[in-house]
Amino acid sequence: MPEVKQYKITEPYLDTKCGLGEAPFWEEERNSLRFSDIVNKKLHFIDLEKGPSSHKRFDLDFSVGTTADIEGNDKEFIFGGKYGYGVMNRETGESRWVQKMWTDEERKEDGGGKPGVGKTREERMRSNDGAVDINGRYWVGAMNDPLVVEGNITDEGVLFCLEPDLSIKRKKESVSIPNGMSWTLDNKYMYFTDSPSGKIIKYPFDATTGAVSWDKGVDFFTCPIEGGVPDGHAQDEEGCFWIACFGTGKVLRVNTQGEVIAEIECPTRCVTCPGFCGTKLFITSAEEEAPKEYPWSTKYQGALFMVDVGVRGCPLNKFKMATKA
Repeated sequence: MPEVKQYKITEPYLDTKCGLGEAPFWEEERNSLRFSDIVNKKLHFIDLEKGPSSHKRFDLDFSVGTTADIEGNDKEFIFGGKYGYGVMNRETGESRWVQKMWTDEERKEDGGGKPGVGKTREERMRSNDGAVDINGRYWVGAMNDPLVVEGNITDEGVLFCLEPDLSIKRKKESVSIPNGMSWTLDNKYMYFTDSPSGKIIKYPFDATTGAVSWDKGVDFFTCPIEGGVPDGHAQDEEGCFWIACFGTGKVLRVNTQGEVIAEIECPTRCVTCPGFCGTKLFITSAEEEAPKEYPWSTKYQGALFMVDVGVRGCPLNKFKMATKA
């Protein structure tokens, strides 16, 4: 077994008190960080040259689970939100939907579907995590919205893919909580997490067509900590993964063989997603789910954390918008 390097974070970079902090994303050209609070419907921004004092936020009327930059467009970014894919102005927060996820049929009342709550499928779903592949497609997973289904998460989730021509495809059905997704450095395999499974699965991937061999997946990582599940992850330039293990207070660095080689200890349990800004790893977190059982975790619940891990993140792909939205 390889030696496990240890990091310990004792206080937050910024105590944002997010309900569900997610999707830290480095706006490299601006050297700024943006991240979302899905539950409280906010987007946060920090100028990394100025530090925490530069923190600002957009208050939205819908949730955003994931964001990505757009190739050739410095004024806007694309996001996966409550109803589908949208584009938002970086300076004003003004937004517009460019592709809804759900069909007209799925916008009709259906008796609550599998959870038995929510008038329509569109109402009881929301975007969660997402990533852009080497050819500029934006993959976003949708799941039951816990605020609508009262925590009754089912396998109604779908992994969507937005093509550069703004057409939308359903890539994988019957998922529960679609989370961390990425690709090997040679783009021959895709990693995908359905968090309740406790695993990250590695699938053969055709970068040219965007096809995934879902029937040929192999287990890559299983959370080794009892009660923990893999949430979001970030990949570094050496091909290793930094995986937030929700419910453990740990972010684990895992090599390409799936072995844990480093561990970051955070001062709250519900860590959700890491993201690189140079060699600094920023980590979002959520509100503690069991405050009476884990009172120590509540002090910095929902905060943003940072640690310099001495390795740079893998460059993030940009969405290649081939048609005007």
